[in-house]
Amino acid sequence: MSWRKEQRRAERGYHHGNLKEALLQAALGLIAEKGPGGFTFADAARMAGVSPAAPYRHFRDRDELLSSIAQRGFEQFEAQLTEAWDDGRPDTVTAFERLGKAYLAFAHNEPAFYSAMFESGLPVDLSPTLQAASERAFGVIRAAAERLAAMVPPGMPRPPAMMMALHIWSMSHGVASLFARGDQARRKLPMSAEDLLEAEVLIYLRGLGFPTDRRPSGPSDPSAKTATPPPLPPAGPPAGPWGTPK
Repeated sequence: MSWRKEQRRAERGYHHGNLKEALLQAALGLIAEKGPGGFTFADAARMAGVSPAAPYRHFRDRDELLSSIAQRGFEQFEAQLTEAWDDGRPDTVTAFERLGKAYLAFAHNEPAFYSAMFESGLPVDLSPTLQAASERAFGVIRAAAERLAAMVPPGMPRPPAMMMALHIWSMSHGVASLFARGDQARRKLPMSAEDLLEAEVLIYLRGLGFPTDRRPSGPSDPSAKTATPPPLPPAGPPAGPWGTPK
Protein backbone atom coordinates (compact mmCIF):
# COMPACT_ATOMS: atom_id res chain seq x y z
CA MET A 1 0.00 0.00 0.00
CA SER A 2 1.45 3.38 -1.01
CA TRP A 3 1.71 6.03 1.71
CA ARG A 4 1.56 8.88 -0.81
CA LYS A 5 -1.41 7.32 -2.60
CA GLU A 6 -3.36 7.02 0.65
CA GLN A 7 -2.42 10.58 1.56
CA ARG A 8 -3.79 11.94 -1.70
CA ARG A 9 -6.99 9.93 -1.25
CA ALA A 10 -7.40 11.23 2.29
CA GLU A 11 -6.86 14.84 1.26
CA ARG A 12 -9.32 14.55 -1.62
CA GLY A 13 -11.91 13.04 0.71
CA TYR A 14 -11.52 15.86 3.19
CA HIS A 15 -11.68 18.58 0.57
CA HIS A 16 -14.91 17.04 -0.70
CA GLY A 17 -16.34 17.29 2.80
CA ASN A 18 -15.88 13.63 3.76
CA LEU A 19 -13.67 14.08 6.82
CA LYS A 20 -14.54 10.69 8.32
CA GLU A 21 -13.47 8.80 5.22
CA ALA A 22 -10.31 10.89 4.95
CA LEU A 23 -9.35 9.97 8.50
CA LEU A 24 -10.06 6.28 7.91
CA GLN A 25 -7.89 6.23 4.81
CA ALA A 26 -5.13 8.19 6.54
CA ALA A 27 -5.12 5.78 9.48
CA LEU A 28 -5.13 2.79 7.11
CA GLY A 29 -2.04 4.17 5.40
CA LEU A 30 -0.33 4.68 8.76
CA ILE A 31 -1.15 1.10 9.80
CA ALA A 32 0.34 -0.19 6.55
CA GLU A 33 3.58 1.70 7.25
CA LYS A 34 3.91 1.57 11.03
CA GLY A 35 1.47 -1.02 12.32
CA PRO A 36 -1.68 -0.44 14.37
CA GLY A 37 0.29 0.74 17.41
CA GLY A 38 2.76 2.96 15.58
CA PHE A 39 0.83 6.19 15.23
CA THR A 40 -1.23 8.64 17.27
CA PHE A 41 -4.59 10.29 16.76
CA ALA A 42 -2.71 13.49 15.89
CA ASP A 43 -0.66 11.61 13.28
CA ALA A 44 -3.88 10.52 11.57
CA ALA A 45 -5.15 14.09 11.57
CA ARG A 46 -1.89 15.37 10.11
CA MET A 47 -1.92 12.67 7.45
CA ALA A 48 -5.46 13.69 6.50
CA GLY A 49 -4.39 17.33 6.32
CA VAL A 50 -6.65 18.56 9.12
CA SER A 51 -6.15 20.08 12.56
CA PRO A 52 -5.54 17.82 15.59
CA ALA A 53 -9.01 18.69 16.88
CA ALA A 54 -10.83 17.79 13.65
CA PRO A 55 -10.97 13.97 14.19
CA TYR A 56 -13.06 14.45 17.31
CA ARG A 57 -15.99 15.40 15.09
CA HIS A 58 -16.31 11.73 14.15
CA PHE A 59 -14.27 9.64 16.58
CA ARG A 60 -14.04 9.70 20.35
CA ASP A 61 -10.37 8.72 20.31
CA ARG A 62 -7.78 6.67 18.47
CA ASP A 63 -9.34 3.38 19.62
CA GLU A 64 -12.65 4.27 18.06
CA LEU A 65 -10.88 5.12 14.80
CA LEU A 66 -9.09 1.75 14.84
CA SER A 67 -12.35 0.02 15.70
CA SER A 68 -14.00 1.51 12.62
CA ILE A 69 -11.14 0.30 10.43
CA ALA A 70 -11.27 -3.20 11.95
CA GLN A 71 -15.04 -3.30 11.40
CA ARG A 72 -14.63 -2.41 7.74
CA GLY A 73 -11.96 -5.08 7.45
CA PHE A 74 -14.19 -7.76 8.93
CA GLU A 75 -16.99 -6.77 6.56
CA GLN A 76 -14.71 -7.21 3.55
CA PHE A 77 -13.32 -10.41 5.06
CA GLU A 78 -16.82 -11.85 5.47
CA ALA A 79 -17.73 -10.97 1.88
CA GLN A 80 -14.65 -12.71 0.49
CA LEU A 81 -15.10 -15.81 2.66
CA THR A 82 -18.78 -16.03 1.71
CA GLU A 83 -17.97 -15.79 -2.00
CA ALA A 84 -15.29 -18.47 -1.69
CA TRP A 85 -17.50 -20.87 0.30
CA ASP A 86 -20.40 -20.45 -2.15
CA ASP A 87 -22.75 -22.56 -0.01
CA GLY A 88 -20.42 -25.54 -0.35
CA ARG A 89 -20.64 -25.86 -4.13
CA PRO A 90 -19.81 -27.93 -6.12
CA ASP A 91 -18.89 -30.15 -3.17
CA THR A 92 -17.92 -29.59 0.43
CA VAL A 93 -14.19 -30.37 0.19
CA THR A 94 -13.63 -28.24 -2.92
CA ALA A 95 -15.51 -25.31 -1.38
CA PHE A 96 -13.62 -25.70 1.86
CA GLU A 97 -10.28 -25.53 0.06
CA ARG A 98 -11.41 -22.29 -1.62
CA LEU A 99 -12.32 -20.92 1.79
CA GLY A 100 -8.79 -21.49 3.06
CA LYS A 101 -7.28 -19.84 0.00
CA ALA A 102 -9.57 -16.82 0.46
CA TYR A 103 -8.44 -16.49 4.08
CA LEU A 104 -4.79 -16.40 3.01
CA ALA A 105 -5.52 -14.07 0.10
CA PHE A 106 -7.13 -11.52 2.41
CA ALA A 107 -4.08 -11.49 4.71
CA HIS A 108 -1.83 -11.02 1.68
CA ASN A 109 -3.88 -8.39 -0.15
CA GLU A 110 -5.13 -6.40 2.86
CA PRO A 111 -2.32 -6.48 5.46
CA ALA A 112 -3.35 -3.15 6.99
CA PHE A 113 -6.93 -4.29 7.55
CA TYR A 114 -5.64 -7.64 8.81
CA SER A 115 -3.41 -5.88 11.36
CA ALA A 116 -6.25 -3.66 12.56
CA MET A 117 -8.55 -6.67 12.93
CA PHE A 118 -6.19 -8.99 14.77
CA GLU A 119 -3.20 -7.03 16.06
CA SER A 120 -4.52 -3.72 17.33
CA GLY A 121 -5.11 -4.98 20.86
CA LEU A 122 -8.64 -3.57 20.88
CA PRO A 123 -11.23 -5.48 22.90
CA VAL A 124 -13.66 -6.94 20.40
CA ASP A 125 -16.62 -5.76 22.48
CA LEU A 126 -15.41 -2.15 22.30
CA SER A 127 -18.10 -1.60 19.68
CA PRO A 128 -21.28 -3.64 19.09
CA THR A 129 -20.92 -3.14 15.35
CA LEU A 130 -17.32 -4.37 15.40
CA GLN A 131 -18.31 -7.42 17.41
CA ALA A 132 -21.21 -8.20 15.08
CA ALA A 133 -19.00 -7.87 11.98
CA SER A 134 -16.35 -10.19 13.44
CA GLU A 135 -18.96 -12.79 14.39
CA ARG A 136 -20.48 -12.76 10.91
CA ALA A 137 -17.05 -13.47 9.44
CA PHE A 138 -16.51 -16.35 11.85
CA GLY A 139 -20.01 -17.56 11.01
CA VAL A 140 -18.86 -18.45 7.49
CA ILE A 141 -16.14 -20.71 8.91
CA ARG A 142 -18.61 -22.24 11.34
CA ALA A 143 -21.08 -22.96 8.53
CA ALA A 144 -18.32 -24.81 6.66
CA ALA A 145 -17.47 -26.76 9.82
CA GLU A 146 -21.15 -27.73 10.20
CA ARG A 147 -21.11 -29.13 6.67
CA LEU A 148 -17.86 -30.98 7.29
CA ALA A 149 -19.12 -32.43 10.58
CA ALA A 150 -22.08 -33.90 8.72
CA MET A 151 -19.64 -35.89 6.54
CA VAL A 152 -18.25 -38.01 9.37
CA PRO A 153 -18.40 -41.66 8.26
CA PRO A 154 -20.98 -43.91 9.96
CA GLY A 155 -19.76 -45.35 13.21
CA MET A 156 -17.25 -42.54 13.82
CA PRO A 157 -17.83 -40.04 16.62
CA ARG A 158 -18.96 -36.69 15.26
CA PRO A 159 -16.84 -33.81 16.64
CA PRO A 160 -18.64 -30.62 17.73
CA ALA A 161 -18.82 -28.21 14.80
CA MET A 162 -17.77 -25.28 17.00
CA MET A 163 -14.63 -27.14 18.06
CA MET A 164 -13.82 -27.91 14.43
CA ALA A 165 -14.43 -24.29 13.43
CA LEU A 166 -12.06 -23.08 16.16
CA HIS A 167 -9.37 -25.58 15.16
CA ILE A 168 -9.64 -24.71 11.47
CA TRP A 169 -9.67 -20.98 12.17
CA SER A 170 -6.57 -21.37 14.34
CA MET A 171 -4.71 -23.22 11.59
CA SER A 172 -5.75 -20.71 8.92
CA HIS A 173 -4.88 -17.74 11.09
CA GLY A 174 -1.49 -19.17 12.00
CA VAL A 175 -0.46 -19.78 8.40
CA ALA A 176 -1.85 -16.41 7.30
CA SER A 177 -0.09 -14.48 10.06
CA LEU A 178 3.28 -16.16 9.51
CA PHE A 179 3.48 -16.88 5.80
CA ALA A 180 0.74 -15.17 3.79
CA ARG A 181 1.12 -11.55 4.82
CA GLY A 182 1.51 -8.88 2.17
CA ASP A 183 3.90 -6.86 4.34
CA GLN A 184 7.29 -7.21 6.02
CA ALA A 185 5.86 -9.46 8.75
CA ARG A 186 5.72 -12.41 6.36
CA ARG A 187 8.22 -15.23 6.99
CA LYS A 188 9.93 -17.13 4.19
CA LEU A 189 8.55 -20.57 3.41
CA PRO A 190 9.97 -23.27 1.07
CA MET A 191 6.46 -23.89 -0.29
CA SER A 192 3.34 -21.86 -0.89
CA ALA A 193 1.24 -20.85 2.08
CA GLU A 194 -1.75 -22.40 0.29
CA ASP A 195 -0.02 -25.77 0.03
CA LEU A 196 0.98 -25.64 3.68
CA LEU A 197 -2.55 -24.86 4.86
CA GLU A 198 -4.12 -27.49 2.60
CA ALA A 199 -1.76 -30.19 3.91
CA GLU A 200 -2.33 -29.13 7.50
CA VAL A 201 -6.12 -29.19 7.21
CA LEU A 202 -6.16 -32.52 5.34
CA ILE A 203 -4.02 -34.14 8.05
CA TYR A 204 -6.41 -32.78 10.66
CA LEU A 205 -9.52 -34.03 8.85
CA ARG A 206 -8.04 -37.44 8.16
CA GLY A 207 -7.20 -37.77 11.84
CA LEU A 208 -10.90 -37.34 12.56
CA GLY A 209 -11.82 -39.99 9.99
CA PHE A 210 -13.09 -37.70 7.27
CA PRO A 211 -13.15 -38.95 3.65
CA THR A 212 -10.66 -36.53 2.11
CA ASP A 213 -8.92 -38.74 -0.48
CA ARG A 214 -11.45 -37.85 -3.18
CA ARG A 215 -14.21 -35.35 -3.76
CA PRO A 216 -17.50 -36.70 -2.45
CA SER A 217 -19.97 -36.84 -5.31
CA GLY A 218 -22.63 -39.26 -4.13
CA PRO A 219 -25.40 -39.15 -1.56
CA SER A 220 -22.86 -39.28 1.30
CA ASP A 221 -22.01 -35.64 0.65
CA PRO A 222 -24.63 -33.47 2.39
CA SER A 223 -24.14 -30.74 -0.20
CA ALA A 224 -25.40 -33.16 -2.85
CA LYS A 225 -28.68 -33.56 -0.99
CA THR A 226 -29.60 -29.94 -0.64
CA ALA A 227 -28.40 -26.54 -1.71
CA THR A 228 -29.38 -25.10 1.67
CA PRO A 229 -26.36 -24.62 3.97
CA PRO A 230 -26.55 -25.34 7.69
CA PRO A 231 -27.78 -22.37 9.71
CA LEU A 232 -25.32 -19.82 10.96
CA PRO A 233 -24.94 -19.36 14.73
CA PRO A 234 -28.24 -18.26 16.28
CA ALA A 235 -28.91 -14.66 17.16
CA GLY A 236 -28.10 -13.50 20.65
CA PRO A 237 -24.88 -13.25 22.62
CA PRO A 238 -22.12 -14.41 20.26
CA ALA A 239 -20.02 -17.43 21.18
CA GLY A 240 -17.33 -17.39 18.49
CA PRO A 241 -13.63 -16.79 18.97
CA TRP A 242 -13.98 -13.04 18.39
CA GLY A 243 -16.97 -12.63 20.68
CA THR A 244 -17.86 -13.03 24.31
CA PRO A 245 -17.87 -16.71 25.33
CA LYS A 246 -21.05 -18.03 26.82
